[in-house]
Amino acid sequence: MHNSALNDILFILLLFFLIVSTLANPNVIKLTLPKATSNTKATQTVVVSIDQSRQFFVGTGKVDFAQLREALMPRLANADVNNTIVINAEKSVPIEDIVSVMEIARELNAKVVLGTAKPGTNR
Repeated sequence: MHNSALNDILFILLLFFLIVSTLANPNVIKLTLPKATSNTKATQTVVVSIDQSRQFFVGTGKVDFAQLREALMPRLANADVNNTIVINAEKSVPIEDIVSVMEIARELNAKVVLGTAKPGTNR
């Protein structure tokens, strides 16, 4: 009788961890994004994030700006013809940093999409 109750608890815990692990996106850095009135999200090929301390990330890996181009090249080489770089920048990041990433994307023949928060969200 006790073994059955233990099995029920373990099953519930297993379901909980399965649901939580499918909802978590490992390629997202938590940032406060600027707001937009339309849906600006596109199919993500490569995500470049810039946090409030002006640190650059490709996916979740921290990259110095000097090595950003070299970090993006292999990821874009494996993608389709329509390469896309999604820039998730903290809203306090200077526009020069975003433009610098856009210039690298242009050199690599990739489209650029700036990530924004949905209206009504605090992120």
